[in-house]
Amino acid sequence: MQIEHVGLFVKDLEKTVKFYEKYFDAKSSNKYHNPVSTFSSVFLTFPDGPRLEVGTREDLNTEILDGFPLGYMHIAVSLGSREAVDALSKRIESDGFKHLSGPRVTGDGYYESVVCDPEGNQIELTV
Repeated sequence: MQIEHVGLFVKDLEKTVKFYEKYFDAKSSNKYHNPVSTFSSVFLTFPDGPRLEVGTREDLNTEILDGFPLGYMHIAVSLGSREAVDALSKRIESDGFKHLSGPRVTGDGYYESVVCDPEGNQIELTV
């Protein structure tokens, strides 16, 4: 069994899709749009692993929750080396996106850095 895809709701579909294309070499599908529900989505396919479905709709709950809300916390992307983690962390941060922590070795032995996409969703960059 494997995860086929994960869904992510965002406010700005196009901006978020471009982020994942630019920094993670994702290839995007054609945009799907349902005019009745106002739901639109794009599937992002990465060089290896499951896909990410990025979607939006007019009636999203856009309340910002402080702290650590229930639900999915982050996605982790394995880059293959510490050098790749360091380089992509610097690149994303220098382009003005939030860099939350790292690169560092965590208590459980992972080498990681945590950055955010344009909507603030956390991405753990790891070896």
